[in-house]
Amino acid sequence: MPLLSARASGRHSSFGPTVRPSLYYCAVITVVVTDLYRPEQWSNFFLLVGTGAITLTGLVFVAMSLNLRAIVGDATHRYRAINTLTGLALIFMRCALVLMGGQNHRAIGAELFVVCGLSAVVFVKGYLRALRTSDGLRFSRIVGGSLVHAAEMIGALLFFFGLLAGLYIAAIALVANTCYMVTAAWLLVVASVDQA
Repeated sequence: MPLLSARASGRHSSFGPTVRPSLYYCAVITVVVTDLYRPEQWSNFFLLVGTGAITLTGLVFVAMSLNLRAIVGDATHRYRAINTLTGLALIFMRCALVLMGGQNHRAIGAELFVVCGLSAVVFVKGYLRALRTSDGLRFSRIVGGSLVHAAEMIGALLFFFGLLAGLYIAAIALVANTCYMVTAAWLLVVASVDQA
């Protein structure tokens, strides 16, 4: 869409060549705004983690019910059981919320942040109570679990504010949190069997 030169238009002004307005072409540019979050790229990940978390929740529940007396009788086991079941259930909840349709990166970031925050509160509160009432829990478990929760929450915030890397951070922390809950479940089952 070339502009006419002064010679082609045949008109001159003291400020340079003029061009008739009818010779300008107007171009309409359509901008398609896409969101950072592309569900088709993440659905398998959240399906896998969510399915694993809810399956593990069921298995831990069955294992706990087989050793119920030993778990209820010891504060460390009791709070570890609460944290493990709640933590795995909330991992499932985060995955289920993310898989709901029609959401943008802000909704996903907010969901991950809020539910992970709830999980972190239950985690820290339970372990602090167990530390006060029993000596069978190591402080390193609280620090490790708290760091994993903090990483996920930071990733969720970054994603909420538009950084795609935040979703990767939150996703890695979600997997690490799941593994952390599996080790907690293992410690719970082994310790409760030893006491029975």
